Amino acid sequence: MNILLGIIIGFVIALFLLGIYLYIQKKKELEAKKTVENLIKDAEQKAKEILEKAEKDAKLKLQQAEIEIKEKLLAHKHALEKEFEKKVKEVSLKEERLLHKEETLIKKEETLERKLKEVEDLKALIEAEKKQIDEILKQTKEELERISGLTEKEAKELLLKKIEEELKEEKAKLIMKYENETKEEAKRKSQEILAYAISKAAVLFVTEKTVSVVQLPNEEMKGRIIGREGRNIRTFETLTGVDLLIDDTPEVVVLSCLDPLRREIARIALERLIADGRIHPSRIEEVVKQVEEEMEHHLMEVGEKACFELGIYGLHPELIKMIGKLKYRTSYSQNVLQHSIETAIICGALASELGMDAKKARRAALLHDIGKASSYEMEGPHALIGAEIARKYGEEEDIVNAIASHHEDIPITSLLGIILQISDAISGARPGARRELLEAYIKRIKELEAIASSFEGVEKAFAIQAGREIRVIVDDKKISDEEAYILAREIAQKIEKELTYPGIIRVTVIRETRAIEYAK
Repeated sequence: MNILLGIIIGFVIALFLLGIYLYIQKKKELEAKKTVENLIKDAEQKAKEILEKAEKDAKLKLQQAEIEIKEKLLAHKHALEKEFEKKVKEVSLKEERLLHKEETLIKKEETLERKLKEVEDLKALIEAEKKQIDEILKQTKEELERISGLTEKEAKELLLKKIEEELKEEKAKLIMKYENETKEEAKRKSQEILAYAISKAAVLFVTEKTVSVVQLPNEEMKGRIIGREGRNIRTFETLTGVDLLIDDTPEVVVLSCLDPLRREIARIALERLIADGRIHPSRIEEVVKQVEEEMEHHLMEVGEKACFELGIYGLHPELIKMIGKLKYRTSYSQNVLQHSIETAIICGALASELGMDAKKARRAALLHDIGKASSYEMEGPHALIGAEIARKYGEEEDIVNAIASHHEDIPITSLLGIILQISDAISGARPGARRELLEAYIKRIKELEAIASSFEGVEKAFAIQAGREIRVIVDDKKISDEEAYILAREIAQKIEKELTYPGIIRVTVIRETRAIEYAK
């Protein structure tokens, strides 16, 4: 009974507790629902406020944009109006100028017509006076012809012929007199001295050219040398100053430049680039710069070697470098450095024979063509340029004068200048010193013979000794012994005026009388 009562009491308590729990849960659900509804109402209110604000901002920005556009349009309109006013003013000004010019032209035209009329009147007056003068001259001429018994042309020819014959005879006699006085006196000694001096010099020559050929390992290398859109070849030509010619010749490119030193630098640089295989603008610049630096040292070595061979010391380093540059200069195919060395040897030998300072003579001769090392940068004859360079670097004044006067650009003031001029001529004129192309040689020979044959009285003309002498055979009935000297001089002067040639050309005129008889 007690147990049953306890169970009933427990069940009643459980039901009570369950009712309390359900009540609490119900109350929480109501509160949560009310909270959600409040949140939704707040969110809707905020959204409405944000939307209203956004609409207000959009309307405000739209109004501002409209105002800005209107301001810009107004400013543009003002600018156009100002420009239009400016153009109108310019057009008005031009119209005024045109009107002024038109008035000026009309005035000038009127003045010109007036002057033309005056010129026509003056011309008519001159013509009338000219006719009157011609008539007087004609009457005077007829009177003179009547008195002399000769026409005007005959009188002129007779007078000129007589004067010409007298002058030719006197000139020929003077030439013969002075030449005969000096020839025999100078011939023996000069031959001995020159033979001795020439025998001491025997220098090779280098053929002059303006191109260098570089071999390629394959045809593909041409494309690499050109580079993309030609940038490699443009860089190379700009840095070296040399034209790089690429044609259809297999595995060959050509370097073309009148300056042999630049061409040599370009050749060495290109060969190094080909061997290296890396060909691009920065590498080209690096290699060309390196070769130029090496060439500076090489020029010094070449100059020092030449000075050592000739026993010349104490030259300024810049002069030594310029001597080295002469290795890459040529004149009529003769290498200028070898020519300078040869001239120095001959000049030293001549100085020794004449009792002069042989070392100074060799020094002057080695430097006599130094102007050719810088003739591309400076203007004027190479002899004068060389003299200025020598003076600049402390050479003695007699050496400076000898350099400046060896082509007679200025007067010679010492015996040193004379023997330097002689040595230079010997080195340039000796057989084999200077070579020409076959076509140029044949052309020069023909021109020599044509010039000699163009003179009256010449029967035949022959160029001999490789064009260094022209022998002219004349008609003894037309040319006298005295006139033969004059003819030789006139031929030489015409050759100097019309031809360009290395060294000197000897003109020999031959006149002879032959008496022939037959014994029967």
